[in-house]
Amino acid sequence: MSQDSSANSPTPTSSPKIEGGCFCGKIRFQIDGAVRKVLNCHCSMCRRTSGAPFVSWLLVPIKNFSYLREEPKHLQSSEHGERWFCDNCGTPIACIVHSEKAPDKTPKYIDITLGSLDEPGDFVPDGDLHEDTKLKWL
Repeated sequence: MSQDSSANSPTPTSSPKIEGGCFCGKIRFQIDGAVRKVLNCHCSMCRRTSGAPFVSWLLVPIKNFSYLREEPKHLQSSEHGERWFCDNCGTPIACIVHSEKAPDKTPKYIDITLGSLDEPGDFVPDGDLHEDTKLKWL
C-alpha cells in the first residue's frame, strides 16, 4: 500500500496507546507512539484483498507496533509488498512495502488498516494514494 513519499510532509499524530484487532478477536495488536500519516489507498491490490473500493491505512514506525495476541497469516501480495490478515475471519491487518530506496532494505514503517482499530474515528486521512486507479464513482 504505502510509500514513504517525501512529496507529502509528515503529519505525526501523538497517541499514548492505540489498540486494535480482527473481527473475531483472535488477533490483537498495539501501537505505542506516533502515527506518521493516515492515507486512503486506491490501488487494485488493496481493493482485491479487502473487497472494498479503497483501504484507509495508518503509517506507523515498525518499532512502535506489536502483536498482543496471535499473529496473522502472511501473504506475499507483490514483489515488494507483504500483507497480513486473520486466517480465521479474514480481517486485513497490516501491509509492508519494501522500498528499493532504503539503503539496507529493512522496512521502517508498517501500514495498519484503519478499520481494524478499536477507535478508527480518532483518525482522519491526510490524503490519497494511487488516485490514478481510484474508482470513478468515488
